[in-house]
Amino acid sequence: MVTGIGLFSGGLDSILAVRILQEQNLHIEVISFVTPFFGPETAEKSVKQLKVPLHLIDITGTHLEMLKNPRHGYGNNMNPCIDCHALMFRHAGLFMEKTGADFLFSGEVLGERPMSQNMNSLKIVARESGFEDFIIRPLSARLLPVTEPEKQGIVAREKLLDIRGRSRKPQIELARRFGITCYPNPAGGCLLTDSSFSNRLRDLLNSKDKKSKRDFELLSVGRHLRISDAVKIIVGRNEKENEKILSLSEEEDIIITIEEIPGPVVLIPCSAEDEVVKFAASICVQYSDAQADELVPVSVFHDNRMVKIHASEYPRQLLNQYAV
Repeated sequence: MVTGIGLFSGGLDSILAVRILQEQNLHIEVISFVTPFFGPETAEKSVKQLKVPLHLIDITGTHLEMLKNPRHGYGNNMNPCIDCHALMFRHAGLFMEKTGADFLFSGEVLGERPMSQNMNSLKIVARESGFEDFIIRPLSARLLPVTEPEKQGIVAREKLLDIRGRSRKPQIELARRFGITCYPNPAGGCLLTDSSFSNRLRDLLNSKDKKSKRDFELLSVGRHLRISDAVKIIVGRNEKENEKILSLSEEEDIIITIEEIPGPVVLIPCSAEDEVVKFAASICVQYSDAQADELVPVSVFHDNRMVKIHASEYPRQLLNQYAV
């Protein structure tokens, strides 16, 4: 049985890549990669209509190492798309070897993303993955060099497509022909393409903070206030974010809340001096439902202990200087 392993985001292009290969009666399995910057949620929804196995692979460690100094640089923000795609194909190739599969594929379209999906970029991605001869892009394959699976006849090149450019009309028409009616809008699912998130990421990479996986996961939650090179304060903006911050907290962190009135969870993701704790407590009061100039009892949790201090709100207009 001939088996193809696909990089699967869950977007329309990756859905169509699967269906094009299924038309050749090939056995298809797909992979969705997990990092603090993108996850499998869209893939998990989309794969249900394709009836193919979905494998989740966490590549956080190697992805973070690559992200610090990508060989081919970043896009408009902190998105190292060429290096990232090569890394994903490398992991997919190792999975292909482990499972005895025959080739790799993706939903990439020549020219759809001018910086990361031009002819040269696609060649670089394939070459640097280490599995250049085994990567097929079914939507644009007839515009690209012939791959080993095509030479061997296990994938019929004449049944692959020659889509090019940024227009979505060919894909939408193809989806209609395949009877695919449920697919996500072509919005970026990677936080690294977001300018605000990228600013936070730069701040973290340039700081003296420890840089564990948890610290990168916190970047997408709450307000971030940089107090010094080594200290940052994170403030939940709603109940969902408060819960997320608590779920990501660790024993050495300082957590600040107000029990008597609605307010945020405030996290200092490390130990801190008393003056910083008092400052964070005043920020907690500022973003709570406390009355102006009210002195509020605030709970401070650290090292499995809780102490009470009193704080009044810090002027909101002065917080902009700390915002990340």
